[in-house]
Amino acid sequence: MWIEIAHFSALLALILTGMQVFTSLYGVHQNSPAWIRVGRQSAIMVALLLTISSFGLINSFLLHDFSVLYVAKHASLDLPYFYLATAMWGGHEGSLLLWAWFLSVYIAVAAWRHWKTHAGSIPYVLAILGCVLIGFLLLVLFLSTPFERLIPPPMDGRDLNPLLQDPGMVFHPPFLYMGYVGFAIPYAFAMAALITGQAGEEWVLATRRWTLFSWSMLTTGIVFGAYWAYYELGWGGYWAWDPVENASFMPWLTATAFLHSVMVQERRKMFKAWNVFLITATFALSILGTFLVRSGVLSSVHAFAADPGRGVYILAFMTVLLLFSFGLLTLKSDQLETDIRLENPLSKESAFLFNNLFLLVATLTVLLGTLYPLAVETWSDSKVSVGAPYYNTVFIPIMLGIFLMMGIGPVIAWRKATWLQLKRDLTLPTILGLVAGVLAWLLGIHNLYGAVTASMIAFVLTSHLLDTRRGVVARMKSPGAASAMRALAQLLGRNKRRYGGFVVHFGILVMAAGFIGSGLFQEEKNLFMTPSDTVKVGKWTITLQSIEKVRKYNWNALQANMVATHDQGFSVELKPQKRVYDKSSQPTTEAAIHTTLWEDIYVVLGDEVKKDTWSIRVYRNPLVVWVWSGAGIMALGVIFSLMQGRVLKRKSQEA
Repeated sequence: MWIEIAHFSALLALILTGMQVFTSLYGVHQNSPAWIRVGRQSAIMVALLLTISSFGLINSFLLHDFSVLYVAKHASLDLPYFYLATAMWGGHEGSLLLWAWFLSVYIAVAAWRHWKTHAGSIPYVLAILGCVLIGFLLLVLFLSTPFERLIPPPMDGRDLNPLLQDPGMVFHPPFLYMGYVGFAIPYAFAMAALITGQAGEEWVLATRRWTLFSWSMLTTGIVFGAYWAYYELGWGGYWAWDPVENASFMPWLTATAFLHSVMVQERRKMFKAWNVFLITATFALSILGTFLVRSGVLSSVHAFAADPGRGVYILAFMTVLLLFSFGLLTLKSDQLETDIRLENPLSKESAFLFNNLFLLVATLTVLLGTLYPLAVETWSDSKVSVGAPYYNTVFIPIMLGIFLMMGIGPVIAWRKATWLQLKRDLTLPTILGLVAGVLAWLLGIHNLYGAVTASMIAFVLTSHLLDTRRGVVARMKSPGAASAMRALAQLLGRNKRRYGGFVVHFGILVMAAGFIGSGLFQEEKNLFMTPSDTVKVGKWTITLQSIEKVRKYNWNALQANMVATHDQGFSVELKPQKRVYDKSSQPTTEAAIHTTLWEDIYVVLGDEVKKDTWSIRVYRNPLVVWVWSGAGIMALGVIFSLMQGRVLKRKSQEA
């Protein structure tokens, strides 16, 4: 019953989405607000229908309706309700419905929020987004449907993929999709601005929060995925340059470039064509991420769907999207011309431009490494892999260039800076950066990239702190001078976007420190242990006490009971597991991790090599918690930036 309601709701949503597209464009053609209102109401109804459809599928899981093929494939009677409720995105069919559902909700919110403020653009926005939604609904309904019945129904299902029965993978896909799908809104506004001939700054202002929100959701999804890989896969790391990891990282890079370059368009009315290109590339790369995951063309722990037909459809869909977008950009390029030029290479505009170029080169680097193996396999019978050595060699120098721009950008003046001003603002950061690099080398970071990264962290941090201090001092010298704390509060409150960005930058610096620690100083030991054996790792002595069998929910496990004792005398328990789920013969690893501010002790239980002798892997991972903490700091910065009001008019007047 519920699956029929879900299926009918999705079919009706497809019809109403077609109506949304038609009535919006017809209303513009006839200059009829009534027809356009029908398009808006259709968008709201589509969001409601796809909400019903999605919850109908979720309810089929909760009711153990194994007459639904998708439920039978991804659930079982023993699956905990937490995973039953979220198994909707445990396979490709349901996750594509999730994508369509998110997009419909975003469209409804955009129609409601921008109906009065962007009356000229909203019909085209509704039409463009409606076409995108139609593309995904056709895929969900006819090529990758989660509504198919299974007759006769089995008594039990196959169960959810064991790797997905984890809280990290419950939250990772929705956040990733909220980021992917969210970029559709600024993309549609950019295309609408080109069509209406209003490709100025207003569309950028309208979508600034959309872009920042989508970027933050994508960032959160990426971090959730990294954290899941860290404690679930048992290899001691959190980022392996996996093809699907790369697929989510590429739109993050181009969206980051867009968030920076739109500041130049708002302030100086420059980079108009560049910004349209960036947001189009970001959304296209989001579609590419879906193509890579759902087609199965690349080998990855994430790419669990292998259907070339579906992949061809998504590739064709992406091709149409690119032809339309860049074709429109080419035809309307004259609207984006401006008489304003870079006045001097020593300017904030130039710093943003170089920052964008670094980010774009980084994107191309990742794209090449991701697609090159596919190209080789397509044109020859051989297989190649591109791993961490390639990315670390090529990508790290680019990121150091981005760090350099991160330190220079906030302090350099608009239009034209002077060497005297740069000397005044950057001398101390440069000195402290060099000192930090030397200290890092003396303290044991005998890796050039690591020492330079430490230097850049100090350079950027000092640059930001000095810039904030200058703002506070200037306010304290103004009429009606306030105390330092009050001046700081006023400064932060007046420009939340700027100083929220500073907080995001600080989070990135904290993450970079975590990358240095965990990347350069990881200690690994592979050994065979019997009960009562000990191993020394750093300042910890780890003792294997016993191996026991445990049972919970729908899995059995062998669990190692271990105690890690610090040189200072305190101890912690560690209980790594090797699980086997009832419906799967594939064992999964559950690492035991003890986290402190400075290091993680990470233990993995392997196989029994002989009677009462077990393979054990022990890692000491310095500063890993800094990676997760940095992500949290970035989230706080985004929240603060989202509190910024409309400032385009004021900034334009100041420019």
